[in-house]
Amino acid sequence: MEKQRRRFGRSIIGAAVALAFAGAVQAQEVIKIGLLATLEGPFAAGGQDGMRGAELALKQKNGMAGGKKIEFVKGSSDATPDKAVNATRKLVEQDKVQIMIGPLSGDEGIAVKNYAKSQPNVTFVNGSSGAQATTLVDPSPNFFRFHTEGAQWMVGLGEHALGKGYKKMYLIAEDYGFPYSQVQGFMASYCAKGGHIVGKSWVPLGTKDYASVVSKIPSDIDAVLVVLGGADAVNFLTQYEQAGGDKPMVGGTITVDQTVLNYKGKRRDSLIGTPSAGPMSDSLDTAEWKKFVADYKANFKDGFPSPSLFAYLYYVSTRSALEGLDAVKGDLSGNQVKYRAALQKLSYKGPAGEVHIDENRNGVGTTYISEVVKMPDGTLGNKVIKSVPNISQTLGLSKAEFQKMGLGSRDVPNCP
Repeated sequence: MEKQRRRFGRSIIGAAVALAFAGAVQAQEVIKIGLLATLEGPFAAGGQDGMRGAELALKQKNGMAGGKKIEFVKGSSDATPDKAVNATRKLVEQDKVQIMIGPLSGDEGIAVKNYAKSQPNVTFVNGSSGAQATTLVDPSPNFFRFHTEGAQWMVGLGEHALGKGYKKMYLIAEDYGFPYSQVQGFMASYCAKGGHIVGKSWVPLGTKDYASVVSKIPSDIDAVLVVLGGADAVNFLTQYEQAGGDKPMVGGTITVDQTVLNYKGKRRDSLIGTPSAGPMSDSLDTAEWKKFVADYKANFKDGFPSPSLFAYLYYVSTRSALEGLDAVKGDLSGNQVKYRAALQKLSYKGPAGEVHIDENRNGVGTTYISEVVKMPDGTLGNKVIKSVPNISQTLGLSKAEFQKMGLGSRDVPNCP
């Protein structure tokens, strides 16, 4: 009887150990990825579409990467650095994600990059944040951005504006890192080739009343350079229309993105012909882009007529994180050294061109000069006019020339 009790006890213990081991193995088979976007504030619509892009990248891989199941743990911010860092900290320190994708907005990216330095065991992949300084100034070795950034997105648009006869322009832009980068990318060539910015209005992110800004726009200019996004762009366009504004516009990358083109108002049709620039365009005529758009439409009936910039960038960022996991067969051991080495070497053909990064772990790629057109289905979209390939963070300048100009800010570059 005693022997039977001992045998039974050993079998119970053995079963418990086996179950514990199986549970540990099963836990190792799941990789938790934090996914942060702005689901609140002026870029909420963009944040929602960014989530769609990330979800599409995972769905195309059947929820797996590196032979392991991928679990998204989602967080929300409102485009402010503090909230972005707090949300990221929760995902990393409480939810124990092993890879972090996000954030969406410029100053958020700089703040999360700085936080990444305190978490060397976690790999951070930028969502869509486009401020230059995120990777160009004091980069973090565990922070990767697989797309180009705000200044790179505007290269070539200055010459295009001059070609349309826009020699004198007034600037309206949000007052933070991403618009500084966008304005620099535009002005670097625009000013060097004879263009003039005759005045500037820098407005806080989330501005609702643009009456004082509209009243400052001179009558003797050729066009208005508008570097606003999300609800800010819609508020400005609506109030400019109501005030009788009739100057043509040149848009920043997200000023005439799908998140803005779908707003309702008379000014909407007057946007036809508005030039802008960015890392993708609604009318790209490649098999990769067409598949991306078709998959997006098939999976998200509540999405936009065409994927927004945010959907595209979060898709590329998430796909890159997953491709890296495939390359190392899901091995995140040793402070993820092998995984980061694989990310550094990663190169593949994305929806809008080749995806690869430089020594600062920042994307190098093509910028597309586009103009707003009415699409065959009656919606508005952006049609490619010209592509500018292989744009690095020095904007086509030598490193010495770029360093002499300095990082984009309220006053750099100067363009009297």
